[in-house]
Amino acid sequence: MEKNSRENSQIFRDIAKLGAALNESPATAPKALALTKTLRLGADIDYEKELRRLQVELVKFQQWVRHKGLRVVVIFEGRDAAGKGGTIKRITESLNPRICRVVALATPTEREKTQWYFQRYVAHLPAAGEIVLFDRSWYNRAGVERVMDFCTEAEYLEFLHSCPQFERMLVRSGMQLVKYWFSVSDEEQERRFQGRLKDVTKRWKLSPMDIESRRRWVDYSQAKDEMFAHTDVKQVPWYVVNADNKKCARLNVISHLLSLIPYQDLTPEPIKLPSLDRRKYVRPPMTDQTFTPEVYK
Repeated sequence: MEKNSRENSQIFRDIAKLGAALNESPATAPKALALTKTLRLGADIDYEKELRRLQVELVKFQQWVRHKGLRVVVIFEGRDAAGKGGTIKRITESLNPRICRVVALATPTEREKTQWYFQRYVAHLPAAGEIVLFDRSWYNRAGVERVMDFCTEAEYLEFLHSCPQFERMLVRSGMQLVKYWFSVSDEEQERRFQGRLKDVTKRWKLSPMDIESRRRWVDYSQAKDEMFAHTDVKQVPWYVVNADNKKCARLNVISHLLSLIPYQDLTPEPIKLPSLDRRKYVRPPMTDQTFTPEVYK
């Protein structure tokens, strides 16, 4: 048990080195990749236990962000049903919603359509001590808007030109900006779509836009490649996530995110609760209150 713990600790130190190397220069990536060792769920590691361990680290990371007044933005993009939402849920599950919040904007209003394109996204950027996770972002213009002809050619070309400048400006302002692209095969996406059709609790996830995207698979692929060609820049690179295995994708993203921004453990000392107030007090009759029906006992 102790040996496995030591091995896992070394592996995740290697992962941290990998993240640092990737952040410094793409040229170091092949060498950095040699540092890692593949962990296989079920064989080397238990998913639930490892997720719990990483979520504890996320809490420490959250406290560090708050303590240092950092501003962290994480963008999640990718194919429909690629697993973005599930990963975001696992990240935020144990975090303080006042510090870490999710932004998933709806279709722009008529007024927003007349604004500077980035304007409605800027309003959601973090202040000091905050983490913002964008479940889809300003890259809508290079994806769905491009493929579905929701923007003009001139608007699209302007986005490709201005987006890298916009993101560099955010980074120069001191913001930490991380971009993840969830990559899923067409076979796995089809399997997940079929699963949503059969599960009434997930059927709402299949919007008319998702259905239409099935017919335009190649168009979306071309749009993604063109987007990467213009926006995968050294200062703010895209990190591609192999998302065919949802559980692995979640663990990989969380461990990678933790490796990108150094943090320290600021876990407070155990709190000693004061004695419970035991003074005598006559409460109003229980019959004066309205209770929910006890359907389950």
